[in-house]
Amino acid sequence: MRYRIAALLLLLPLVASAQQGVTTRRTNLRHDASTSRPPIELIGAQDTVTLLSTARRNGFYNVTASDGNKGWAWARNIRLLSVNAAAAETTSAAPSTANLELAGSNSFAGCGDGLWQHVYHPARLIIHQKCVTVTGTIVDPTANNAHPTADHVRHEADGDTHGWLRLDPQFRDMLNAGNRSDEDSNLVFELVCHYRVTQADAKSSCQGFKDHTAIPAVGTHVEVKGTFVQDDNHAHWNEIHPVSSLRVIP
Repeated sequence: MRYRIAALLLLLPLVASAQQGVTTRRTNLRHDASTSRPPIELIGAQDTVTLLSTARRNGFYNVTASDGNKGWAWARNIRLLSVNAAAAETTSAAPSTANLELAGSNSFAGCGDGLWQHVYHPARLIIHQKCVTVTGTIVDPTANNAHPTADHVRHEADGDTHGWLRLDPQFRDMLNAGNRSDEDSNLVFELVCHYRVTQADAKSSCQGFKDHTAIPAVGTHVEVKGTFVQDDNHAHWNEIHPVSSLRVIP
């Protein structure tokens, strides 16, 4: 009995020092460390979570949410409350100015090109990763419409493109249930302010700026760089939005 009591006493400091974090924005709690399945729930901004480990897997932390649900949450959306534990992360890096930015606002830097200041209503976008580069093949989302567009993308009222990218195999875990149900298993890519804005409350976002990126033909293999987000409207699909660069590759 004395040995069991001693063992329990040794465990108490470990329980008390469980690493806590706080979400910096609304964050999906997922079944595993990927976006391949629908989320368990959406954790609110400024909610406290308990990390089951300070090691990251594929950019995710294994956490327990405040309601007791366990799962995986995108690490960049969690601010660790213990400096010592943060330093112990297996993937720790030098301090980044990203911590000084307000994700989901026009001040967010994304890929550092200033395009976030032209994103319409940025708070609707849940940021998975600040800047990513993916490859895939251009697909036409309007192909089955009565009047397909000549440039093979949808023309949004806020001036953005709504294009489809058939991801190369190594990137297909970036798709979620919304991409599969509403976007024919393609990743959406949005070039901001590419067209004339027809939506009144979106005009200020594109004031003084117009995108002139050439959109390659259907079937072209391309590399797309930009911010990896989930659109919190519609079917909550994942996107590259805004796109920082789009270039043809072999």
